[in-house]
Amino acid sequence: MDLKIVMALIEEDRTEAVIDAARGAGATGATVITSVRGEGLKPQKTFLGLDISAKRDVVLFVVAATRARDILETIGEAGRLDQDPGAGLALQIPIEDAVGLTTQLPTLFGVIEGEV
Repeated sequence: MDLKIVMALIEEDRTEAVIDAARGAGATGATVITSVRGEGLKPQKTFLGLDISAKRDVVLFVVAATRARDILETIGEAGRLDQDPGAGLALQIPIEDAVGLTTQLPTLFGVIEGEV
């Protein structure tokens, strides 16, 4: 089982576009963690102590390792991560082992069947 996690930390309004793009590139599902807070080069703006920055989401995709780079690049394009400062970031992390994927594994490996 050669899998990776593709993780996107993005503005809330880009979440659906990123998920749709990742699915189109071969991702079979997504986990969304909503309303997280992040800070880049410049500290977040506040007004009377209240955070006025845009809400962000963390979106996790467990994908076949051979498709991870394509999905990562697709997410970057859909979320405009290299074009819009502060839009977010995406990265991939290798998975050493996983359980709980018995229903998804046939689909995951079906996606890459012709590539291997």
